[in-house]
Amino acid sequence: MNYLIGIDVGTSSMKTLLVDETGNVVGNVTESYPFETPKPLWSEQDPSLWWEATCVLIKRVLQETQIDASNVVGLGLTGQMHGLVLLDKDDQVLRPCILWNDQRTGKQCADITSKVGADRVLELTGNPVLPGFTAPKIAWVQENEPELFSKAVRFLLPKDYVRFLLSGEHFTDVSDASGTSLLNIGERDWSEEMCDVLGLSTSFLPTVTESPVASSKISATAAAATGLHEGTPIAAGGGDQAAQAVGSGIVKEGIVSATLGTSGVVFAHSDEYRVEPNGLLHAFCHAVPGKWHLMGVMLSAAGSFDWYKSTLGDVESVEADKTSKNVFDLLTLQAKTAPPGCEGLLFLPYLSGERTPHPDPDARGTFFGMTLRHEKAHMTRSVLEGITFGMNDSLQLMRDLGLEISEVRASGGGAKSEFWLQMQADIYGSRVVTTNVTEGAAFGAAVLAGVACGVYSNLEVAADKIVKNTGETNPGLNQAIYADYYPEYRALYPALKERFGSIGRVVEKHL
Repeated sequence: MNYLIGIDVGTSSMKTLLVDETGNVVGNVTESYPFETPKPLWSEQDPSLWWEATCVLIKRVLQETQIDASNVVGLGLTGQMHGLVLLDKDDQVLRPCILWNDQRTGKQCADITSKVGADRVLELTGNPVLPGFTAPKIAWVQENEPELFSKAVRFLLPKDYVRFLLSGEHFTDVSDASGTSLLNIGERDWSEEMCDVLGLSTSFLPTVTESPVASSKISATAAAATGLHEGTPIAAGGGDQAAQAVGSGIVKEGIVSATLGTSGVVFAHSDEYRVEPNGLLHAFCHAVPGKWHLMGVMLSAAGSFDWYKSTLGDVESVEADKTSKNVFDLLTLQAKTAPPGCEGLLFLPYLSGERTPHPDPDARGTFFGMTLRHEKAHMTRSVLEGITFGMNDSLQLMRDLGLEISEVRASGGGAKSEFWLQMQADIYGSRVVTTNVTEGAAFGAAVLAGVACGVYSNLEVAADKIVKNTGETNPGLNQAIYADYYPEYRALYPALKERFGSIGRVVEKHL
């Protein structure tokens, strides 16, 4: 049987999967590594850590599964997006990688936007220039480390640096390149206009291809280091969100994923290049050739539920310890006893500020509408409803752009509770399904490798073969109730926006 390897270059660990051609995961190994925060707002990482983990994990997964490397027909890469790896003329790393969560580049974002124009930036790149993106990091190094930058001849993204060490080639893919602020998203190629602002020539950029393309092969040096065979194809791969979507079968228009992790991500395939006119949704090239994706991110999704548990769930936590039950299951059972809409008690889940649809670091979590009638069960349910309303904000923005949503594929904590799945179906106004795929981006990278090396003819065929629905929830009687409450929820942020900013200033004054 043929086997595929998927590698996910994460921020704090690397995951490597060995997958057979039917989509069964036969090997799953991980290796942790640190990142550094040398100054406030800074986040950096030594790229050599990724290569060390790559060699260790490929050897380990082959050894643990006893699969011969001759049966590995392709390898795919994914990982953290936006990171800046600078190389000199000898392909040596010049400085630690500046990571996606580094926030030092506010000035550079404003400068680039001012030079190009906010509307033009959005038209070209599908997104505002954000501090996490790669272009402002390049500008920061140009301004603050000019001597070092004078030695730089090329940049790579994190997963593409691993590719370079595996193959000796400088390639990236359109989905990962979409997070640089340097790609023309509509044309799926580097934007000369954006590069000119930074004075970058095309030689400074890696060659960009579609994701399921075998853009390089395992070199003799990498074969010796990893145990793979020289010449094994390496797929271009994809950014972590695009790769996860491929692995979950989000490869045709109308199918959307809603992932309720600590943060919440709503991801939609789009056959057309669509841009939210105010930049409230990310618009990137998808890992599906010739297609795009829209993405909304809320910063505290299931994280809000976890905060609630830690802050107000002491009784349930004690009971969970005594009975070996899950504390979140106990809280959900409690939430069931409150009516939908919680008699007007609404929760804004902006505990870490917000990103979609309100890019506002000053936004704050809020319970609104509390009366003497409200009890703890109402508060618990209102937290779940507020999180789900927040996810629905992204779905509404997508619908406003003309996307017709036929199915929402749920994953994360919200997919483990029948009660929360029903709430999602009612609030989204759409069929919600769960699937058999739980391995995330590394699995999608393996699927991309399968297409690149010919195991699957295309990503749609791969999805039909691998991804199976394991559950289905349709909107019920509460849909009409939530349809009445949702506009009230949406009205709260505009009403409170100024107060969020002013209370933050008061807090800072008295710290």
